[in-house]
Amino acid sequence: MGGVLRLPEGVGIDPADLDIDVPTDETMILNLGPSHPSTHGVLRIMVELEGETVLRSKPVIGYLHTGMEKTGEELMYHQGSTNVTRMDYLSPFFNELTFSLTVEKLLGLELPPRATWIRMLMSELNRISSHMLWLATNGSDIGAINMLVYGWREREVLLQWFEKVTGLRMNHNYIRPGGVAADLPDGWRDDVLTICEMMSRRMDEYDRLLTGQPILQKRLQGVGPLTAEEAISLGLTGPLLRSTGVPRDLRRDEPYLAYDEVDFDVIVGEVGDCWDRYAIRFNEIRESIRICRQICERMPAGDYRAQDKKVTPPPRNRIDESMEALIHHFKLYTEGFRVPPGEAYVPVETPRGEGGCYIVSDGTSRPYRMHMRAASFANLQGLPRMARGALIADTIAIVSTIDPVLGDVDR
Repeated sequence: MGGVLRLPEGVGIDPADLDIDVPTDETMILNLGPSHPSTHGVLRIMVELEGETVLRSKPVIGYLHTGMEKTGEELMYHQGSTNVTRMDYLSPFFNELTFSLTVEKLLGLELPPRATWIRMLMSELNRISSHMLWLATNGSDIGAINMLVYGWREREVLLQWFEKVTGLRMNHNYIRPGGVAADLPDGWRDDVLTICEMMSRRMDEYDRLLTGQPILQKRLQGVGPLTAEEAISLGLTGPLLRSTGVPRDLRRDEPYLAYDEVDFDVIVGEVGDCWDRYAIRFNEIRESIRICRQICERMPAGDYRAQDKKVTPPPRNRIDESMEALIHHFKLYTEGFRVPPGEAYVPVETPRGEGGCYIVSDGTSRPYRMHMRAASFANLQGLPRMARGALIADTIAIVSTIDPVLGDVDR
């Protein structure tokens, strides 16, 4: 064991007692991830440390790259939702929604009101499930292990509801160009109101459990602050931007679906630190519950998908009765539907910020080009600024409050 200095047990080392030079100005480069629970996926963060203080940090991405955008250019439009739903896998309905809205914009297609309101209901329930998972993992990252158990428990109720409606717990392929795959099941209104009542009651409990907790406050308050100017210049959106005091929410500022017909508040912060980002997501769950209750009261009757322009399949019972319906079904699933030439971009407010889909059509049944505006990808740009001067332990909390999904980053 040449070169290794071994001292008897109980003997400490004082550099002054050793006949060597001990540098005091050296820094250490540390790899956090890519396989580490606190990075919320295969994210590698290179940090330069002086003691336990972060001098610089650099997110390194690409470990989960799947090429989904390029894959989207090889799939027909009616197949696209099966692809994009896997990007932000914690918010699959939002991926499907922005893709479908962009295709419908190119088609000039108007949806039946019921299809629009069903999409809004599923999106808000998905926002709750995504924020509940964040609340669970954020608690785990900073030592509140009990919140990990509670958050997973509440999210499970929502995933069971999604499975009841779509047949799947994740990656649903439910929101499609032209509407949704199926109508809501019998008794859906009672199910949703029960979920809203349960979630509202539990959020009050978690408010008492977490918000007033001195340890939680010390771990989050004043940690990783951002100014509004910094957030805007870096392209940050969602809770990160709103935490700096900028009341930017696409549901209110650029209404889509029927958000201009429901009442909700845009939650904003002041300091732009981890505490504000915590409080915003916490209270956005309550606002989503409020929206879901309004949807239950005002859900219109009618069809759940558009029947014109033949972008959706005919009713299944018509296939055995009508040759035209059979031909329509066959041509849709073998050739797809053609989209007029042009380009379009439609953004939506995902749980992580602005998520959008940009499509260039050349008049065929497949996109000529497709690009997704991923909120997680843009928000990670704020990490080096937020982590500068923080402790390495605080960096864990900062990454958690960014709430990145690496499937959204490495698409």
